Amino acid sequence: MQMSETTIEQPTGSIGGLPQGIAIRDVTSDQSGKWLEAGWRDFKRTPAIGLAYGGLCVIAGYLILLSLFQSGQPYLTLPLGAGFMLLAPVIAVGLYETSRRLEMGENVTLWHSLNGFRRNPGQLGAIGVVLMLFFLAWTRIAMLLFALFYNGSVPSLDVLVWETFFSRDAITFLITGTILGGVLAMMVFAITVVSIPLLVDRDIDVITALIISVAAFRKNWRVLTGWAAMIAVMAACGMVVFLLGLAVMMPLLGYSSWHAYRGLIDTEKAEARRLRRVVP
Repeated sequence: MQMSETTIEQPTGSIGGLPQGIAIRDVTSDQSGKWLEAGWRDFKRTPAIGLAYGGLCVIAGYLILLSLFQSGQPYLTLPLGAGFMLLAPVIAVGLYETSRRLEMGENVTLWHSLNGFRRNPGQLGAIGVVLMLFFLAWTRIAMLLFALFYNGSVPSLDVLVWETFFSRDAITFLITGTILGGVLAMMVFAITVVSIPLLVDRDIDVITALIISVAAFRKNWRVLTGWAAMIAVMAACGMVVFLLGLAVMMPLLGYSSWHAYRGLIDTEKAEARRLRRVVP
C-alpha cells in the first residue's frame, strides 16, 4: 500500500468496545495544527480541485444572497451564513475523497474527487437529510428570533445593519442567537467530525458512523471543541471578505477534516472493509 507525504504521524493510545472493531485514539491539542498542515499540503498538491470546490461555494453563496435580496429577506443573510457550516461536512465529501486518494497513492482529478459521493451514496444521503433538518431548524429559529426581538416584524434593508448590531436589543439578540446557533453547530460537529469521512472510507452504515463520531467527540471533547472553534473562525474569515475567502478556506478545511478523521480513528483492526474504488 503506497502512502503519500500527506499522512501524518498518528498519536498512540485508543479505546475499544466500539462497533466494527474500530477504536478511538487520544489526541492532543497540537494535533489540530498538524491536521491543518496536512490539509494545506493536500491543497497545494491539488489546487485545481480545491479551488473548483471553493469556487462553487462562492458562486452558491452569491446566488443565495441574490435570492434573499430579491425575495425581500436580506435579514437572513447572517443566519444562512452561519447555517452554511451545518451543511459543509456533506459538501466536503469530494475533498475527503481527494485526500483519501492522495494518501493511498491513487489517481486524483476533479472527476475522481466526485467519486466520493458514489462510494456510499445511501448512507451519505441519509446523513445529508439529517444535516438538512438541522439547517431548516436553524433557519426557523433565526426567523423566530427576529420576530421576537423586533415586535413581530423583520428589519427592512435600510435599517438592517443598525437594528442587528447597534440597536437597544442588538446585544441580547446576538447573544441569544449565538448561543442557540452554537448549540446546534456543536451537535452537528459531534455527529459529523468522524462519521462522514468514515462513510467515504469504509463500508459502514450511518447509525454506526454516528455512534463512532459522537464517541470520538466525547473522548476528545476538549481538543475537538478547539478544533471546531478554529474551523468556525477560519470559515468566518473566508465569508467576511465578500465570500471570496471561501475559495481557499473551504478546501483547506475539507482536506484538514479528513486528516482529523485519520488522526482520531484507528481502523487497523476494523471489521468494516474499505470501500472499493468506483472510478479508477
